Amino acid sequence: TNCLTMVWRLLKNLSEDQQRYEKQLIFEHPAFVKLCQHLLRDSRRMTRGDLVFSLHAAVNLGIPQNTLLVQTLVRVCQEKLNQLDNRCISVLATTLAGLDKDKNVSALQAGLQLLMEQRIPSIRDIFILQNLMKCVGKDAPVFLKKKLEMAVLKEIDHLTFPNALRVFLALVAMNYCSIPILNACSKKIQDNVHEVPFRQLLLILEGCYNLQYRNVKLFSVLADYINSTACLWDKRQVILFLSAFDMLAFQPSELMGSFAEKLTEDPEFLNLKNLLIVVRVYSRLNYVPRSQKHLFFETLHSCLNKYLPQISNTELLKAVYSLSVLGYLPHRALDELLQKDSRDELLLSGDLYKEQKAMMLRCVKACMELDSPSFTKPAFVLTENSSSLVSLNLRKAREALIELLGDENMFRQNVQLPYKYHIDFEIRVDSDRKKVLPITATDDHDDSSVQRLAILFVPLSAFCVGTTHPQGKLAMKKRHLNKLGYHVILVLNKMFQEMTSEHAVEFLKGKIYSENTFSSSEVTVQDNN
Repeated sequence: TNCLTMVWRLLKNLSEDQQRYEKQLIFEHPAFVKLCQHLLRDSRRMTRGDLVFSLHAAVNLGIPQNTLLVQTLVRVCQEKLNQLDNRCISVLATTLAGLDKDKNVSALQAGLQLLMEQRIPSIRDIFILQNLMKCVGKDAPVFLKKKLEMAVLKEIDHLTFPNALRVFLALVAMNYCSIPILNACSKKIQDNVHEVPFRQLLLILEGCYNLQYRNVKLFSVLADYINSTACLWDKRQVILFLSAFDMLAFQPSELMGSFAEKLTEDPEFLNLKNLLIVVRVYSRLNYVPRSQKHLFFETLHSCLNKYLPQISNTELLKAVYSLSVLGYLPHRALDELLQKDSRDELLLSGDLYKEQKAMMLRCVKACMELDSPSFTKPAFVLTENSSSLVSLNLRKAREALIELLGDENMFRQNVQLPYKYHIDFEIRVDSDRKKVLPITATDDHDDSSVQRLAILFVPLSAFCVGTTHPQGKLAMKKRHLNKLGYHVILVLNKMFQEMTSEHAVEFLKGKIYSENTFSSSEVTVQDNN
């Protein structure tokens, strides 16, 4: 056992190519055959520790699973299962996680799970617990995951940073979101962020996304650390971090600002794949550097033009759409995209993503018209009520508006605008913002004497995490509604639904009559605070 284990320990520190070469030498060595025969002969006389570590080393060395040696060691482990201590259970669980399912392995896994259920409450070693969490995996029964959670919570006060990191990643492997454990682990990670290697930083962010765990303080600490050590990272590594933050809808504004500066100084490192990631991230998180807006756009545009001969129509659409959402029109790429052949290929009837592509094309065309320097605010906007029915979501808002304004004729609901834009409620007020006017009475008014309000009830997911900074699509909609002559009032729907009826009325009153609403209603991509 010591011989086999030592061979594995020496091998695992080598590169893949070296490992492959050394393994071939080992397997061809006559002493290795004798060693395996000795293990096979003495397997039933081994101590529990020797047995489990022999199987672990044999599997990791790459001895095929269907060999007599591996199958015999698996069967003997099954026979001696009740004799295993907690450490042996942990090692065995790790070993089985690397084996394919077969009759013997499945039987051993079933027995091990029963044993774990009995033993978990008595295990006090965090290292063993996190290893079991990682090994049971996402397919484990919920009650077993719950038992592991309770066992870890008993020891949570003694959590060290290395174990906190392991437990965090073990929860991800188990696909189990335990908020108390995640919070405790996050605190340790924040305090020791400088000790977390690149790969594990990424795994933490990806894990937060998979577990739907939103910890703004953790995200901020990680983003600040990556930004402060940016000189140590390759630019492609920073792009991977930005993509991970994008998945979480978290805007690391300082990191995005410093990366944009480096990008404009030296854009040559951007290949097509990374270019598409960058424009997507900055578009979805609605960020453009304030001091270098024009240079930033021109740099991205120049890079995109360079790849036009080789870019696919779908990738071109995604790039143009992302830049258009930010309010920038890449004219050469637009001309290429809107050629008839390109449009026809994008909208092939059998394409699974046909509707999504059609939506993106529609948005691009709306941006071409509304964001054009030649566009002027129309004196009259053709609108229609899409339905007299109000969704359950908006009934409370409708009742509050009736109570506040006294009459249904003082507002419109479910209003459909050109460019497929929809607003929940439209209200019209006089130019002094003191009085709400009946909708029908203002239809023929000179537009300069009437101000139109568009009230949008939006989900929390439309904003960057932990802020009221709108994500790209919402910012684009707001910008376009401004162009059509509306002052936009955004209301966080979840917050509004939690208000009492009286508070809801007062809240809407403050939004409708407040001068501040108008001065801050124009959303631009520079609005990064």
